Amino acid sequence: MGNLTRRRAAGFRVHTHTHTRTQRRRNLRGDTWSYRGHTAARTLSGIDPRKSISDQRSRMGNLIKVLTRDIDNNGGNFFLDFENAQPSQSEMVEWEKVNQVLTEAQVILEDLQAYRGAGEEIRRAIQSPSVEGVQEKAWAAVVPLVAKLKTFYEFSQKLESSLRCLLDVLTSSTSTPTQHLENKQALARQFAHILHFTLRFDELKMTNPAIQNDFSYYRRTISRMRINNLSADAGSEVNNELANRMSLFYASSTPMLKTLSDATSKFVSENPDVPVENTTDCLSTMASVCKVMLETPEYRSRFTSDETVLFCLRVMVGVIILYDHVHPAGAFVKTANIDMKGCIRVLKEQSPSSVEGLLNALRYTTKHLNDETTSKQIRNMLQPN
Repeated sequence: MGNLTRRRAAGFRVHTHTHTRTQRRRNLRGDTWSYRGHTAARTLSGIDPRKSISDQRSRMGNLIKVLTRDIDNNGGNFFLDFENAQPSQSEMVEWEKVNQVLTEAQVILEDLQAYRGAGEEIRRAIQSPSVEGVQEKAWAAVVPLVAKLKTFYEFSQKLESSLRCLLDVLTSSTSTPTQHLENKQALARQFAHILHFTLRFDELKMTNPAIQNDFSYYRRTISRMRINNLSADAGSEVNNELANRMSLFYASSTPMLKTLSDATSKFVSENPDVPVENTTDCLSTMASVCKVMLETPEYRSRFTSDETVLFCLRVMVGVIILYDHVHPAGAFVKTANIDMKGCIRVLKEQSPSSVEGLLNALRYTTKHLNDETTSKQIRNMLQPN
């Protein structure tokens, strides 16, 4: 009996081609194929070794999507009403607490926008230290401005408390992050307003050097008064300890964002019973919601004004930055639950003048952008033009 006959008798199916000979053997159960020495569970996994690797990956990708359809189809794929969401009875207690802070937030932004500083008075005082009345005029101009800066700083602490109040609800284990955001839209809307305020405050602060100049002059003058045993009663509402904390706050280019990032990290460390994934998943889902609403015509058409588009963009960037500070690996690593390329693409599709500040926030206030784990493509997308 020849080799071919013996192999057929043993149960092998032999195919002879002009250039190659492929041997395939099906086992008795019919669920495994041996193919050039490799075995794959065909009927269990859906992978057929006769197909290309790309085909197999595509099929496995579809299988994973089916198995995780609740996450894939619902995570971020719903309309979050940033304009009109009203609190339900179960949200009312937290909503009322946070609403008081958000009402004050509007006044804070208006005051910051109107902040002009005492640059001229300070310049004259420095240039003419011995001219009678010049120092007094500069001091009289700076003191009420420092009172405003104190108000801004104290408001950052109120904002931190509000953020923690919302995180308590939106990261609890009673529901998934998607369910929390979809079912507690009034609180999610407040969370978004906190992020919107934060980025707007920091944009205004970053473009107003008078803030740090005024406070620096105030501190120098107070020190000189103490050395000379002169009365500093006019500025006594900012004691030395408070002045130190305010200095650290205003030294940051984005003080409100730093406050929220630190508060979120602190929330995670002080609540070990709440898995860190609850917080990061809440943030990544919010980013996904914003991206989907911005790039989906059906959702975007429901916005009643262009301001809502900018609001949505700010919120998206804000949660990305928070995620990057809280998640151990950051927001730019491939395994992050944020479509970073998609988010950057949505930003770049807007008018450059309206999003340059937001792109700069991603460039300069994130923690992990320059890590080795960040892809070259993402870094290139965020390069300044």
